[in-house]
Amino acid sequence: MELPVLNIAGEETGRKVKLQKTIFEVEPNDHAIYLDVKQYMAANRQGTHKAKDRGEVSGSTRKIKRQKGTGTARAGSVKSPVFRGGGRAFGPRPRDYDMKVNKKVKQLARRSALTYKAEQKNVIILEDFQLEAPKTKSFIDIQRNLKIDKKRSLMVLNTPDTNILLSSRNLQDSKIIPVAELNTYDIMHASVVVFVESSLKSLQ
Repeated sequence: MELPVLNIAGEETGRKVKLQKTIFEVEPNDHAIYLDVKQYMAANRQGTHKAKDRGEVSGSTRKIKRQKGTGTARAGSVKSPVFRGGGRAFGPRPRDYDMKVNKKVKQLARRSALTYKAEQKNVIILEDFQLEAPKTKSFIDIQRNLKIDKKRSLMVLNTPDTNILLSSRNLQDSKIIPVAELNTYDIMHASVVVFVESSLKSLQ
């Protein structure tokens, strides 16, 4: 598959780039995508949730009523989970939600996601560019020229660029990442994936 290289004005430069079949034309594996996205989202969870059990809540330890003769169930502590203000039984504890996904499965997931985007014609190749200063309006103009200003976009750079990053970080539906951080979740979450020409070379 060949795609034209566009400039920041949205015009074709006359050059074309060939997408590697081993990356953009593989047999998609939906389960690999599921596992990789699940692992990505799990790793982003803080896992700092905590509830107090009956040994941690404050309260008296005296027996609140006699064992027999009350006509109701026996009760030995106001900190019991059955009482209002008592400890929680089996409440959440701080934990790490990260899970292991094999490297080859993650690679297959990324290639599957890129294949889907290429099949849907949602991959754009943009020639390398720089912004003189961080300015959101300049970045919006580029998006408008590429006709992606109303879509959720992912732009992949070869190396981090401070001006481009600062110009786009205030836009809700736009994300900028270096090619080294390209992941399945961001690819699938975006409607359009824009590769800067040098980043596509690094990827391939």
